[in-house]
Amino acid sequence: MSDAVIASIVLWGFVFIYSVMATMDFGAGFWSMIYFNREKTRATNIANRYLSPTWEVTNTFIVALVVAIYSLFPGAAFTLGTILLLPGSLILLLLALRSAFLVFSHIAIDYEKILTYITGITGILIPALLISVLPITHGHFVTTVNGKQTLKLAELFTSPNEYAFIGFAISSTLFLSSLLLSDYSKEANELEAFKVYRKDAMITGPISLLMAFLIMITLRNEEAWLYNKMMDDLPILLFSLLFFIIGGIALYLPFFSKKNIKAMPRLAVVSITLQYLLASYVYGKAHLPYMVYPNVTIHSGFTDPNSFRAVFATYIVGFAILFPGFFYFWRMFMKDNRYLKQKEANK
Repeated sequence: MSDAVIASIVLWGFVFIYSVMATMDFGAGFWSMIYFNREKTRATNIANRYLSPTWEVTNTFIVALVVAIYSLFPGAAFTLGTILLLPGSLILLLLALRSAFLVFSHIAIDYEKILTYITGITGILIPALLISVLPITHGHFVTTVNGKQTLKLAELFTSPNEYAFIGFAISSTLFLSSLLLSDYSKEANELEAFKVYRKDAMITGPISLLMAFLIMITLRNEEAWLYNKMMDDLPILLFSLLFFIIGGIALYLPFFSKKNIKAMPRLAVVSITLQYLLASYVYGKAHLPYMVYPNVTIHSGFTDPNSFRAVFATYIVGFAILFPGFFYFWRMFMKDNRYLKQKEANK
């Protein structure tokens, strides 16, 4: 395995981790907005408890992702920076806006409602913009004139494939976040909130699967090179579908008693995450060796081998230090009864 392939695996690992964590984070903001002031279910309370400590942790991975691109593939950074200037700028603007309002929503009580709505709306817009990066890298919407790459925005936003990706991003954001919030509600023994988020996951799960099929259909029509390479790993895609079915079984079967929640949302969360992991592996493998098809590859954009080894060693040491902290944070966050059982003063 070449250094460039190892570097691409590291980069794709950051993409996957951020994608899963961010969709859960963004979706929690949206559900907090939807169930705002619905005291019976306490669904907003649950979403805010999840959202409050996790959005800062999630943002560390997008920083790691950007640093990885510029340190591991500096040759591709110029092209990516050029064609992603507009969508990237909008993403950064919305991230900054959302982060600011997440902070102020806990301080400016008089403006809590409008701040919650802004957080929820940006929590849907950001994933839609983020996933737009993937169709752009397929190369169909990039033109080169005098050695300079430009993005054909008109073609991009009239492409069925682009809207299939956007639909997938939004539905996956709502699906993954509702799954995790149902698990979190179970840990907090909030039966009404659990029923609400379980119902949301039951609705958005099939929609996200439908959007995945639409992506494949539109890929076959617009990006045959990528579709055909993904079909080479059809058994893995079918295996990922099996995990989706397992997650669906864990989600749909009734597991209630009058006072306690006996469901298995944790199994659904793990199964669906594995399903996304396998599907993303097939997509990422099919995309190789191109970073932006057909001109920029992982080899043409790769850094100096000595620089790669130094950066790679730094990442290993860094994550050896950070991973125990993330693990401890997660266990404390999911198991600390003082936090799980807290009551909102204003509810």
